[in-house]
Amino acid sequence: MAFPFDNSYVGLPERFFAPQAPTPVTEPWLIKLNEPLAAELGLDVEALRRDGAAIFSGNLVPEGAEPLAMAYAGHQFGGFSPQLGDGRAILLGEVVDRNGKRFDIQLKGAGPTPFSRRGDGRAAIGPVLREYIISEAMFALGIPATRALAAVTTGEPVYREEVLPGAVFTRVAASHIRVGTFQYFAARGDTDGVRALADYVIDRHYPALKEAEEPYLALFSAISERQAALIARWLHIGFIHGVMNTDNMTVSGETIDFGPCAFMDAYNPATVFSSIDQHGRYAYANQPAIGQWNLARLGETLLPLIDAEPDKAVDKANAVIRAYGERFQAAWLAGMRDKIGLAGEEDGDLDLVQALLSLMQAQGADFTLVFRRLSDLAGNDDAEPAFAGSFREPETCRPWLAQWRERLSRDPQTAGERAIAMRSVNPAFIPRNHRVEQAIEAAVENGDFSLFEALLTVLSKPYEDQPEFAAYMEPPKPEERVLQTFCGT
Repeated sequence: MAFPFDNSYVGLPERFFAPQAPTPVTEPWLIKLNEPLAAELGLDVEALRRDGAAIFSGNLVPEGAEPLAMAYAGHQFGGFSPQLGDGRAILLGEVVDRNGKRFDIQLKGAGPTPFSRRGDGRAAIGPVLREYIISEAMFALGIPATRALAAVTTGEPVYREEVLPGAVFTRVAASHIRVGTFQYFAARGDTDGVRALADYVIDRHYPALKEAEEPYLALFSAISERQAALIARWLHIGFIHGVMNTDNMTVSGETIDFGPCAFMDAYNPATVFSSIDQHGRYAYANQPAIGQWNLARLGETLLPLIDAEPDKAVDKANAVIRAYGERFQAAWLAGMRDKIGLAGEEDGDLDLVQALLSLMQAQGADFTLVFRRLSDLAGNDDAEPAFAGSFREPETCRPWLAQWRERLSRDPQTAGERAIAMRSVNPAFIPRNHRVEQAIEAAVENGDFSLFEALLTVLSKPYEDQPEFAAYMEPPKPEERVLQTFCGT
């Protein structure tokens, strides 16, 4: 079948990528097709129901595809690798959706590439299901993220710490260009490559900057602004990416690569889940600073384009990096005001927010449930016992509630308006780690995808009350807690 491909990245110089066809598999089976997304992308849903297993496994390359593996570098846990690249991902091509937006379609786990670094280029079913669940949950939560188009099993084993069923994930993104893509060319002293990439990114993601007086400085500033807003939104929902390497930071402002990511249950800013994050570099509260550090690495690659005089280029780039901190703080505080129901702004709002977070940490309160129950309380005083019950010692929340109510008395919203607004930003349902693991275990051990399907159904409406799925709101029992998550490689 034909996809409506309109490929542009393949038009860049040859050193930007390596042409690479997917490696066929023996017995593909379609686990899941995201039919609404397929339709939005202008794909033939009926044909995908019929041929999706072959297409999304890499056995059948659609007409018009120009498969390639992208070159990039990256800092991984602070250490620089000058060549990484798509070691198990193959970009089939790009399509323009019904709204005129351009998207990449990429197969992840489709076989080895020139960048595989002795890896097998394959993916196991567990990480594929995790990425499908989390990426679609992020979309439903309103967080910019790559999307899941399909998941297939391959009928072949994948060898990790144990033998696992193989699978391929089809990812959709505004693009797969990363900070590490810029680093790849800068590390080689290839200023022409950096410039060609920057021009491409401006054309694709920031076309209004073409007319800017200093377009490359404006590009750096625009990317910084999107990252500040994105990471603030991660914190608003308790999301921990887990592996914020520069090769996992897109210039489009999307969340990408859901390997060891997780959602926090009990609030603790030092929370880490990733098994490979031995020292907490990418802990929940460290994410804003890591975002700034990653942007500094991007700025280094752009210095020759920002100004011909090195000192001036550094000064201009540093101004953008400093502005990131202010942008993040403003975005984070605005979102936290929304979460506690404040329509206006007062100087003491930050203290009020921080007092609640400190109380939550001291009392081991569940991050998601506290804010959802506070949303209920905003519109109904009868909901106070449920809110207070979120804390180990319910009485400890009374002083904070008194301060909150006194602050609300000066706010313009009605109680009903406030409750509706708060419920639109405080989800009832998140991808609880134990639920994700239960779904993966059922699929891997028993070939049972019913929990996976149920979880996708629940998470598609995270801000709605779903009484039939009330159990999915609950944090894990002690024996259900997930303490570590793992990278798919």
